[in-house]
Amino acid sequence: MTFLSRREMLTTAGAGFGAVALAGLADSEATAATLGAAGGGNPLAAKPPHVAGRAKSVIFLFMEGGPSHIDLFDPKPALEKLAGQPVPESFGRVITAMGEFDSPILPSKRKWRQHGQGGLWISDWLPHMATQADELAVIRSCWTNGINHSGGVCQMNTGIQFAGRPSLGAWVSYGLGTENENLPAFVVMRDREDMVVNGPRNWGTGFMPAVYQGAALELEGPPFPNLAAPEHVTSAQQRLALDYLQRRNRMHQTGRDANSELEARIRSYELAFQMQAHAPEAVDLSTETAETKALYGLENKETARFGRNCLLARRLVERGVRFIQCYHGSGSKWDAHKGIEANHKNMCREMDKPVTALLTDLRRRGLLDETLVVWGGEFGRTPMSEKGDGRDHNPSGFTMWMAGGGVRGGTVHGTTDEVGLHAVDNRLHVHDLHSTILYLLGLDHKKLVYHHAGRPERIDANEGHVYKAIAG
Repeated sequence: MTFLSRREMLTTAGAGFGAVALAGLADSEATAATLGAAGGGNPLAAKPPHVAGRAKSVIFLFMEGGPSHIDLFDPKPALEKLAGQPVPESFGRVITAMGEFDSPILPSKRKWRQHGQGGLWISDWLPHMATQADELAVIRSCWTNGINHSGGVCQMNTGIQFAGRPSLGAWVSYGLGTENENLPAFVVMRDREDMVVNGPRNWGTGFMPAVYQGAALELEGPPFPNLAAPEHVTSAQQRLALDYLQRRNRMHQTGRDANSELEARIRSYELAFQMQAHAPEAVDLSTETAETKALYGLENKETARFGRNCLLARRLVERGVRFIQCYHGSGSKWDAHKGIEANHKNMCREMDKPVTALLTDLRRRGLLDETLVVWGGEFGRTPMSEKGDGRDHNPSGFTMWMAGGGVRGGTVHGTTDEVGLHAVDNRLHVHDLHSTILYLLGLDHKKLVYHHAGRPERIDANEGHVYKAIAG
């Protein structure tokens, strides 16, 4: 008696319908990419976008902790009129992290001016950024589901407020691949020793192959640690050793195709070898002019760290890195439950000049049109006071902005109510923001699919809508 394996039975039985089903799966973009990763093809090879997109890369400037929209980009005269009073019932209620809804309204002490041809309102906390008003598309009507830092940061990075899904950078790397073979496709930088809330899960891949995860650069010393080869080992010797190791690894991988971490580890060896020759130059700021270093504020203690990261972001974009995320205030330092005046004054002073320098430098190098810059945090702050002189988390309405990459600058999109509590017009959920970022890159969020556990998965959890009004 001849016994058929399960695979043979599916292939031969039913007029070969098993093979037909497999071929159908392989025809889908998502499954083909997944099978390519397991079968030895390069999952990070450059892929064409679904449609023509202006942006080729993204720099996400993440203000961790929640900057106050009503003190930076969304002036509310009603806060002065209602100062010291509870929020009128007509505005409705929100759930806040610290339950401070019934606290009196805290007026903003900011001085506001209109800037640029579009007349954008920007507060006196951001004097440098105000000079870039005509580059900014300010979205005042963002909202999210995460009311605490863990959920808010997780949703802004992965689409939902619970861990386990791929990050936005991973989706972009999966959808477009990379045009460089010498640096990671997705790079993450923070500005402090404190770890970002949720840690590496924010730039992880969830159920996707690990090859799409972000590479975190070091804060001090060489950004890419342990990269230099021993002095007595030549490049030719290293190449021979690596080729032998890769052959042995591929032999070991046979029968373990589903182990994406093994595939990522194998590819990391080759990438590390290429990076030895190219990464030191990419992150060597000594080659920058004194004028450029001064532009980013590298000579000033307050702006040096975030300025360094913004300058590195520009250098990485020049060299084909697809997605770069720069955390400012890592460890939720924007979280002004108390003393918002001192907190935000310091935080704005640290990042205002470096962000302005990044936009200026990208524009003068002809890179801004193809680089999408995104600025924002996980949520905003409430109009009500907390602890007398602070503001609680506000997921119901807050501000983000985009610049470059096909965005129409000098514009304002959406509104919050008169006290900045709720987004009311052209409300953009995090899912909509993610879908719009993909659209500007030429990716259709409905077509960017990864099949997992028998179901098609998307960055927007099937709930996003592209906000095309932001495009130029």
